[in-house]
Amino acid sequence: MRTIRSHIDAELVEGQTFTLPEAAATHLLRVLRLGLGDSVSLFNGDGFDYSATLTSVAKRSAEVRIDSKQEVAHESPLQVTLAQALARGEKMDWVLQKATELGVARIAPVITERTEVRLDAERADRRLQHWRGVVASACEQCGRARLPQIDEPLQLHAFLAKAKAAGHLLLALDPEGDHSLASLPAFDSLTLVIGPEGGLSPRDLDQLRAAGAQGLRLGPRILRTETAGIAALAALQALRGDWA
Repeated sequence: MRTIRSHIDAELVEGQTFTLPEAAATHLLRVLRLGLGDSVSLFNGDGFDYSATLTSVAKRSAEVRIDSKQEVAHESPLQVTLAQALARGEKMDWVLQKATELGVARIAPVITERTEVRLDAERADRRLQHWRGVVASACEQCGRARLPQIDEPLQLHAFLAKAKAAGHLLLALDPEGDHSLASLPAFDSLTLVIGPEGGLSPRDLDQLRAAGAQGLRLGPRILRTETAGIAALAALQALRGDWA
């Protein structure tokens, strides 16, 4: 039987009875058709699943009792930050969803020279909240109990200043890169930069090289921005992560 999991942005405590947020209650009651006495698994990103029972239901509200908690060990040993150039609408959502399923630890939206998406402060805040919802839903589906961190969008140079200070292996997907997957040095954490629809510009590549980034190529074909990071993540998980 499928386990129904729901992300709750709140502290969860064994033995606690509390009212679910309206959005979560609506999804469980009206979409999934759960009722009084049904079981659900809740998580808040702390690494545990909390088994709960619906103890009270109304038209648009529900209460649950948390019966027990179980530690969830579904995180990859490979710590990957995906620095994804902003993509339009559903493409960005797709990248976030699939990157979460593939075990990425952190997602950093970046603005490159050829990035066509432009966000003012208000729009950036709305998109960030939306992206966090996409990631939470992906965690519900794939069984993760820790949510990947999602950073605020940054210009590439500003992101690279932080990445350089972190000291991780820094890779940029580049069809003319020096490294293939087979030639990469040993690593257990890395930052992977993916360009926009028009690719990384010469100026972007200069900034990446100045920050110590190494180019990674994935075969002879040019991949779309929404395909490139996902393909690379799958390959890296097979090479050094929990697919090895």
